[in-house]
Amino acid sequence: MDALVLLGSFFVLMILGVPVAYALGMASLIGALWIQLPLDAVMIQIASGVNKFSLLAIPFFVLAGAIMAEGGMARRLVDFAGVLVGFMRGGLSLVNILASTFFGAISGSSVADTASIGSVLIPEMERKGYPRDFATAVTVSGSIQATLIPPSHNAVIYSLAAGGSVSIAALFVAGVLPGLLLGLTLAVLCLVTAHKRKFPVGERISLRKALRIAVDALWGLMTMFIILGGILSGIFTATESASIAVLWAFFVTMFIYRDYQWSDLPKLMHRTVKTVTIVMMLIGFAASFGYLMTLMQIPAKATAFFVGVADSKIMILLMINVMLLLLGTLMDMAPLILICTPILLPVVTGLGVDPVHFGMIMIINLGMGLITPPVGSVLFVGSAVSKLPIGVVAHALKPFFIALLIVLGLVTYFPALSLWLPRALGL
Repeated sequence: MDALVLLGSFFVLMILGVPVAYALGMASLIGALWIQLPLDAVMIQIASGVNKFSLLAIPFFVLAGAIMAEGGMARRLVDFAGVLVGFMRGGLSLVNILASTFFGAISGSSVADTASIGSVLIPEMERKGYPRDFATAVTVSGSIQATLIPPSHNAVIYSLAAGGSVSIAALFVAGVLPGLLLGLTLAVLCLVTAHKRKFPVGERISLRKALRIAVDALWGLMTMFIILGGILSGIFTATESASIAVLWAFFVTMFIYRDYQWSDLPKLMHRTVKTVTIVMMLIGFAASFGYLMTLMQIPAKATAFFVGVADSKIMILLMINVMLLLLGTLMDMAPLILICTPILLPVVTGLGVDPVHFGMIMIINLGMGLITPPVGSVLFVGSAVSKLPIGVVAHALKPFFIALLIVLGLVTYFPALSLWLPRALGL
């Protein structure tokens, strides 16, 4: 009955249109009153939930990504990707995927990826003869790489939701191979589609121009080498790398590229603070919600339920995948990570699944929710950028969604895709 009161009040508040963060906080208060827990304990959990040094990585990475997104980095990455793959049939679709790979390794945000890459490439692809719905579907699906490739904000949130027991550095490195596999799978789909639908062959770029484009893009690309290289070499932690990324992004944008006006910086800072405030409120309220779930033994009950329904690790992971895919259509990624991780992590670790591996499973799963209606935030951004109805974009996404399901299956049942690189690096 305790679990029904806590979870039921949360879902009722969601149905009534209460924002997720406030619904978590109010449900925590209702649950505390139900079990006669002093409300002081709830307040303490909210405060302690955001009083963590590792959380500083989130505002710094958000700010670094915002500076790069608005400072001309997206256009330079598109040009550089065009040098590498733009000359093939359907080359612009490959440019789109590769540019998302590069930009995801800088911003860590699928929404920023879709907005920046899409605003450059969707009109260009349409001008070159690609259907606008296809161009939008490529952009939206390719942006999911940002949820996996470091510096992924969601990896930081997962580490927090796991109680800080999972290394952020290990999660960052674990996301490299699944992220590249996702990009490669989408690229193969784009190539097959391009030959089937006779998309245009791209133009070859002269060596002189290609070198100039590469040098211009190198300044921005160095951001991901600074982040990963610094972490892996032990020079600084994942949190410290975020602040270094901000300084580097600011230097490159304002002194190298010089496409951004100094007068626009206060507005950018204001938008970043608003974004981070929402995330921090969500994390604080989710901490109290998770505390009450623990008191009510919801994780233990979930473990008993899954083990009672199926005794095979393969089947339990399949059930969890289906459940997360369904939940991802109804709620955004960050709150689902914060809510589901404390419940599901004990279930899978009891089956022998590594927490880092499960992090990758969860991130891919919920990342797919970002592009599915009715609440897919990345889908909405893609629709707004392309000026197409959401239903049209969702229909064009069907083959890409199948490709993402294939990647999800491979990452779920082949743990080495997630764990080989962290273990090889001793993380």
